[in-house]
Amino acid sequence: MALEVFDDQRRAQLDGRELSIGARAFDVLAYLFAHSDRVVSKAELLEHVWSGMIVEEGNLSVQIAGLRKALGKDRIKTVPGVGYRLTGAEAVPETQAPETARRPDLPQIPSLAVLPFANLTGSGDQDYLVDGIVTEIISALSRVSGIFVISSTSTFTYKGRSVDLAEVGQELGVRYLLEGSIQAAGNRLRIFTQLIEAEAGHTIWQERFDGSSEDIFDLQDEVAAHVAGALEPKLQSVEAELTRTKPTDSLTAYDLCLQAAPLTLRLHSIGNLETGLTLLHRALELDPGYIKAKAMICYAHTSAFATRWWTFEQAEAALPLAREVLDQEREDALALCYAGHYMAYIGHDYSEGLSALRLAERLNPNSATVSMLLGWVLIYEEQNDAAIAQLERAKRISPLHPHTAVMNSGIANALTQKGDLEGAVTYYEIARAEYPEFASNQLGLIGVYWALGRHDEAQQMADWLRDKVPEMTVSTFARTVPQRSKSFLTLVTDALKETGFPD
Repeated sequence: MALEVFDDQRRAQLDGRELSIGARAFDVLAYLFAHSDRVVSKAELLEHVWSGMIVEEGNLSVQIAGLRKALGKDRIKTVPGVGYRLTGAEAVPETQAPETARRPDLPQIPSLAVLPFANLTGSGDQDYLVDGIVTEIISALSRVSGIFVISSTSTFTYKGRSVDLAEVGQELGVRYLLEGSIQAAGNRLRIFTQLIEAEAGHTIWQERFDGSSEDIFDLQDEVAAHVAGALEPKLQSVEAELTRTKPTDSLTAYDLCLQAAPLTLRLHSIGNLETGLTLLHRALELDPGYIKAKAMICYAHTSAFATRWWTFEQAEAALPLAREVLDQEREDALALCYAGHYMAYIGHDYSEGLSALRLAERLNPNSATVSMLLGWVLIYEEQNDAAIAQLERAKRISPLHPHTAVMNSGIANALTQKGDLEGAVTYYEIARAEYPEFASNQLGLIGVYWALGRHDEAQQMADWLRDKVPEMTVSTFARTVPQRSKSFLTLVTDALKETGFPD
């Protein structure tokens, strides 16, 4: 479809047909048309179209909705966390579109994905804060029974991308999308949100929330409660109250944990580990009782050993912190799952770890991270079918989770313990391609390759491991392996011996 905009005459045509749109809508369209080669931020549109006026973002949303009605909803793409882009009307070729059969089915209960919010604070340095607020809103919503919520680890993959909301809904398997923006003036925060029915692009509800940076936790909870109410009127207000948590009185400590998260939760280098831990220990100095910081330190130690950036003895240093978390915490699902998995993986206290993960699962049944780590603890206990079910569920809750490699590696481990070595190889190889630093993949592949007679490939994995961990021995593996499966232990230790590791 041909779109023509005559700026000097203040009129527009679509396929030769005159468009009937208001003056403000024309200003929005003309600006998008003049900059159709790029994404235009919401802040830029507000500044250009409403120059010198103080207006709410909802005014822009109304104009965009009207233009989509006039042009067709595919002509203006939403770029989560950024703004809008005027695009051509050509449909995506069939070869480029994901196969419908591969897309998740809609759950029977209300389903929601929270897209990255636009950072309208005027500073790119505040991106991590905006993202952190969105993550906390998702976490709060996940604790409300009766709503299926996609993990932030999947929704944040759309940040900065030009997307079609209906397409996002199909890709993630949800009926509703929440998008918004955050503005700041001094210590004042303003959060704009709108809840959208993904397939039709219809706005169900929109709201503005004002507060100070000191009230950030209350603002997050208020947004979560209002979204829950808009999604499903039958939800009781008491359930929304369950989302209310205030993790620390120190906003600086909270801020440090936000900065540390991307550095420590998936380790690509020893430098990231050290920087992230420095931030987390600073947070603990500011608030010695901050459970989130303690739990994140535990998970950083877990990852440090799983990637073999650290020795097992170094990773044991967080055992006292894990004990503190498990003795004190009964409400924070992520803290419980981080500390509980660490206790099983490093502390080899399987009962304590499993108990913590089960509680975390009850507190937040929509957390892919909880399902992932629960699946791994079930692997240690050789409950292979239950483990695979949890790991597959984790992938469904968060199809774009950055730790899908850890999930696939877990499925491979469970299949190995079940004796399905060919199936295990498939999952191990996918996991290794996704996360090459995760040494648990290489250890599993050494064992499975050797048992299948693929000795050259087993030797390649062994050489990689030997180069990364020169002090690696068979006895070290046998002493530190968390899996209680004798067949898994025998499979890997035999292969380690055959590929040249000393006893």
